[in-house]
Amino acid sequence: MPAQPTSVSPAPLATPEGFLRSAPERTADLAWTGQEWLAACEPLGDRLDAAEVARLRPLRALTVRWPSREVPAHLVTALAAAGVPLHAAPSPDWVEPGLARLLAAWTPEEGDGGLRSVVGLRREEHSVRLRRHGLRAVTGRTCAATPTVSVVMSSMRPHLLGSALTQIARQRRVEVEVLLGLHGVAADHPEVRRAVGESGLPITVVEADAVTPFGDVLNLAASKAGGAYVAKWDDDDWYGPEHLADLLLARSYAGADIVGVAAEFFYLEPLNVTIRRTDYTSEVWSDHVAGGTILVDRSRFADLGGFPGLPRGVDAGFLKAAHAAGARVYRTHGLGYVLRRTVSTEHTWRLPLAHFLRVASNQWHGFRPSLILEAP
Repeated sequence: MPAQPTSVSPAPLATPEGFLRSAPERTADLAWTGQEWLAACEPLGDRLDAAEVARLRPLRALTVRWPSREVPAHLVTALAAAGVPLHAAPSPDWVEPGLARLLAAWTPEEGDGGLRSVVGLRREEHSVRLRRHGLRAVTGRTCAATPTVSVVMSSMRPHLLGSALTQIARQRRVEVEVLLGLHGVAADHPEVRRAVGESGLPITVVEADAVTPFGDVLNLAASKAGGAYVAKWDDDDWYGPEHLADLLLARSYAGADIVGVAAEFFYLEPLNVTIRRTDYTSEVWSDHVAGGTILVDRSRFADLGGFPGLPRGVDAGFLKAAHAAGARVYRTHGLGYVLRRTVSTEHTWRLPLAHFLRVASNQWHGFRPSLILEAP
């Protein structure tokens, strides 16, 4: 019998996975030849795949050379969805306005600078904005139903609740409910009542005494979840308004069970210093994400048994158990998240402030988050 033809699976489509913070090669051109697009002098296929984007990752950027007449632009949008830094100023009138504005909003700079430089950071911020725009254009998420997220937060510090709930309330592109576990704090505490009343959020409050393990408080709150997803939130950290939306985007293109971000930015409150560490890469599969950013499908969360009933190490314990159970964990960018560090005794994650100074890739005086955080 003649040999049966074998089916060949198409190459995986390009996504932000594999983005490189450091760009060792200079900016190249993305140009239309009259028949096809050339990126760095090599043709792009009609269906952009991960292998094609991998060869472009070391480039600082691609400068889009638009022709005067209208041509197919879907590959430019696909490059944006993959987070390839793109630049063009100006773009022709026939280019989609949102994309045209983004392409003109950043200009490549050579070099990454020193301890206080933001050159590399601005490049990555631009990449994140392009990803958001391109992924929503490619996947049609702008027309999809708004995802529902149950935000689980435990707190024993009423003075922080106002800020935490304000940040949850400004989340875009998601519908949220808050499951607040009060840990040794009464629901009728004046600061609790004020923060809850002023938030404008649907909030379910559960109370637990101070001796209840932290993990059990989280599970008590999470048991009330009604959203499609469960997201952990820490009361003392800062989150950008698209934090949850970015996690959901990452889940959609990675197909992960659990998503979270890299712990990159830290505000060292006693020193009034912000540091960035880049030893944790982003847009990768991993067994570790920042604990205050864990997002998981609600049914998968239940299958995994929730958080371990421990007084500390809850996030690491959850991720370890999830990994052992075969759950796939994806780590996206951490530009919309800042961890607050005071003295080590005030955190379940106990590391001295000197540790963060030692591992810093960048260091700035004052509170200096990424622009993606959109801090007031």
